Amino acid sequence: MRRTIPAVIAGVSGTVMILAFFIPPAQKWQQTAEIWFTILAAIAFLIGGTNLCLHHLKKVAHQQAGWGFSAVTLIAFFVTVIVGLLKIGVPAAAKYPDHPWSGSYMDEGGGIWWLYEYVMSPIIATMFSLLAFYVASAAFRAFRAKNVEAMLLLATAFIVLLGRTYAGTALTSWMPESLSALTLPGLTGVIMAVFTTAGQRAIMIGIALGIAAISLRIILGLDRSYLGSDKD
Repeated sequence: MRRTIPAVIAGVSGTVMILAFFIPPAQKWQQTAEIWFTILAAIAFLIGGTNLCLHHLKKVAHQQAGWGFSAVTLIAFFVTVIVGLLKIGVPAAAKYPDHPWSGSYMDEGGGIWWLYEYVMSPIIATMFSLLAFYVASAAFRAFRAKNVEAMLLLATAFIVLLGRTYAGTALTSWMPESLSALTLPGLTGVIMAVFTTAGQRAIMIGIALGIAAISLRIILGLDRSYLGSDKD
């Protein structure tokens, strides 16, 4: 029963969401299901936050390896939660100037806005700037012309990189307007608009077919891996 009831709920919910696209009366059921999904998502956030706190508190209490990072994680977590729940620094909405909590927690000038703008955004930018060096190192190893596929990859990357720079534009600026598609910027545009788009669409189609297949298996009860172990 512990596995049958969740499988039935998943199957019924999935069927309702599918029928809502074809049968107008089922849209009310869809709205009800979406409300329940929101409630479950909120519960999942609470469970996830509790699990995060317990895990890192245990590391800090026993001073395990990397406990300093756990302490920073806990401090950042609690500061963000408190600032968000209390709407610290949030300006009052124009309709309710006497109620400081009436504004949105993401309004400009608020505590959460400040944390995102001046803490989160710089951290994200720093992380991606560091990743650029790893990407360059990986590209150097991947672009070695060992075979035909690697040579095509190297040539395409070389054209796109040059086509995005001033040097690429200057190198082919002598070509007439009628041959603009053969310039480095023109070739870059063709590669990005034709070949890259075609590849992205193929990947998206494959992902969509995979999602549809997995969804049908879950709705029909053929795939119950999301319930954990097969042991009851």
